[in-house]
Amino acid sequence: MAVYTDLVRYRELFANLFRRNFQARYRGSLLGIGWSLVNPLVLLGVYLLVVGLLMRQNKVPHYPLYLLAGLACWIFFATSLQAAARSIVDSADLVKKVRFPRQLVPLAAVATQAVTFAVMLAVLIVIAFFNVPDTRPYLLLSLPLSALFVALVSGLALVVACLNVLFRDVEHILTAALLPWFFVTPILWSFANLPPGAQAHHRLLDVLHWGNFVAPPIYAVRDALWLGRAPGTADVAYLGVAAVVALALGALAFRLVDDRIAIEL
Repeated sequence: MAVYTDLVRYRELFANLFRRNFQARYRGSLLGIGWSLVNPLVLLGVYLLVVGLLMRQNKVPHYPLYLLAGLACWIFFATSLQAAARSIVDSADLVKKVRFPRQLVPLAAVATQAVTFAVMLAVLIVIAFFNVPDTRPYLLLSLPLSALFVALVSGLALVVACLNVLFRDVEHILTAALLPWFFVTPILWSFANLPPGAQAHHRLLDVLHWGNFVAPPIYAVRDALWLGRAPGTADVAYLGVAAVVALALGALAFRLVDDRIAIEL
């Protein structure tokens, strides 16, 4: 896994890339990193109004916490992939002029988004601690589970970044896919609270749960913050395996594309 050990060997370069991305994102902003909370809170208000009131989805216990935890995971996932997809292409001048581990570029993009995710996670832990006492024994489980989720997203981001170097349509396909993907992922809704007619379609629900590789990780992280009991063993195991597989795929994709990056740019 030399692709990832370079993060340690070239940690100063990685820190500089991260700092460049972070400063570029918040340069000239009055709120700075505070904007990382504005987007999910605005979305929370809209979804609570549309989904919670108009569609009466708020049968889910502590629905605002359920929704906000799901949104935090999804926003990190979606923004990381979109940022990583463009990262190497946008850094073409640097990549072509200097020889360095190019995987640091998309990984730095993910790290920048991870700061926002960490801030939202900290806020969620505080909210859950004071508003849902049953979650207190399990809140800290969200930290290692979130770390695994970051690893999963990092591997996928590296795959997407490499593919977009070869095929520039990848970033557009990704943008188009994320919207329907969001609605089939249990963020606004819960498998346990679907109407009886939908509950009868067991195979379809299994596909939506286990075939959507984002759903079990989101369940694992969110359950530690919201459920009041330990996350499901199957979801946690799925997250662990998915993280390892994603990192392996990311490393493989980068090794296959590394020699062609400068040429394709």
